Amino acid sequence: MSHSARFTGRVEFAPGFQPRKGISHVLFDFDGTLSIIRQGWPDVMVPMFANIIPEKTGESYEERCKLAFEDIMRLNGKQTIYQMIQLADRVRERGGTPQEPLEYKHEYLRRLDERIRHRVDGIHAGRIQRDDLTVFGTRGLLEALSARGLPLYLASGTDEQFVKAEAEALDIARYFKGHIYGAQDDYKKFSKKMVIDRILAENKIPGGSLVAFGDGYVEIENTKQVGGYAVAVASDEANNGSGNMDEWKRQRLLGVGADICIPDYRDLGPLMDCLFPA
Repeated sequence: MSHSARFTGRVEFAPGFQPRKGISHVLFDFDGTLSIIRQGWPDVMVPMFANIIPEKTGESYEERCKLAFEDIMRLNGKQTIYQMIQLADRVRERGGTPQEPLEYKHEYLRRLDERIRHRVDGIHAGRIQRDDLTVFGTRGLLEALSARGLPLYLASGTDEQFVKAEAEALDIARYFKGHIYGAQDDYKKFSKKMVIDRILAENKIPGGSLVAFGDGYVEIENTKQVGGYAVAVASDEANNGSGNMDEWKRQRLLGVGADICIPDYRDLGPLMDCLFPA
């Protein structure tokens, strides 16, 4: 029976995929992997970049948006500050004088907050169901992993204070038992690679005992570099629960070595069988 036979929804496996025994620790990305509170963030960041980047003669606004999108998505999964450093570099290479990347970051966060604040407020006021703002099937997966007694870790390129507050609002922070890590203003003090290295060192486990779930290439690539198991979540955030994969994510994540690619967690049983074969 093929690995995909029991999946009712879309799934894609890397060539030569084999279920692996011995997984003992689990790492998650946050935005787009568990939470969709920040869904639509590129619609805030791309125009901001396009308006700041000095235009070349004859260049259209749409061309600058395309350049900005490629810069931004190439760094997706890393701390937000790296996208702002890239913006400053673009301004400089076109003869402009950039602001400090941290200033750009704070302006982006201000604009993003205007767009998403009603979502968190809606949860707190009871107007929005928490699970409507998590990737489809998230809670079932977290429950199933917790029931196995597996330690869960969360590492996000979003600022740590926001990740913790949003995980609490979604009522999923409790699954991580304090293991929630995010970006710092002193950005050199945090990276997903540092979190992975710490998990392996502190628990004295080989990389092959770690599984990571993510919708950004960083956590997938970092996990594969240590010999871990990587589940790419090519979530279609704008149509949560559609079962469709975001094609850009799918190609990017399989391209950096993901073992499995799924749109969401609808096929919990078959997925768990792949991660924890009998």
